[in-house]
Amino acid sequence: MDNAGESGLTIDSDNITRCSWGANHEDYTRYHDNEWGFPVSDDTRLFEKICLEGFQAGLSWLTILRKRENFRAAFLQFEIPVVAEFKPADVERLVQDAGIVRHRGKISSTINNAKRALELQQEFGSLAAYFWRYEPDSDTRPEHITWEWLVNNPISPQSTAISKDLKKRGWTFVGPTTVYAFMQAMGLVNDHIKGCHCRARAEQQREEFIRPTS
Repeated sequence: MDNAGESGLTIDSDNITRCSWGANHEDYTRYHDNEWGFPVSDDTRLFEKICLEGFQAGLSWLTILRKRENFRAAFLQFEIPVVAEFKPADVERLVQDAGIVRHRGKISSTINNAKRALELQQEFGSLAAYFWRYEPDSDTRPEHITWEWLVNNPISPQSTAISKDLKKRGWTFVGPTTVYAFMQAMGLVNDHIKGCHCRARAEQQREEFIRPTS
């Protein structure tokens, strides 16, 4: 999530109010309005997102977002069993791929994490079942999210717990800040700021969402 103004909200020429970071670029606006904060239970999407959050470390999300289709092509749509079988030759291929972030450590991490994801699927039935176990209780969060609250809470007890557990299981590039960004994006929390036109829609989808248990 990139920086926003003091209120964290922007009103556009059509009188639509949204989180300011979602109005910085057209790519951000589409992502903010259609993806960010809406609940996800698909394992492929969850795996892709946590890997891309790892690639973002040290960069802006806009950089990754604009390369997302290249990442999908390079990692064969982030199909977990497929990525888990990548060999050293695939790492070399990806290091030469100018369409993605050519960071050898992050590329190798994605392959490693695919193998660890298969282990989680075997233990919990799905990645979704694993991650949604950590959804925070509503009474542990503010009723209305403000920009000031978000700035002061870049991690959460749940993202810290997930990070610690994943690292223990052998995952890499999954620090608590990375994991919290993943939770925000995948709808485990609704961090659209009070007044954003997406907040109520995201909350409705979260209310209707069937939490995966396997």
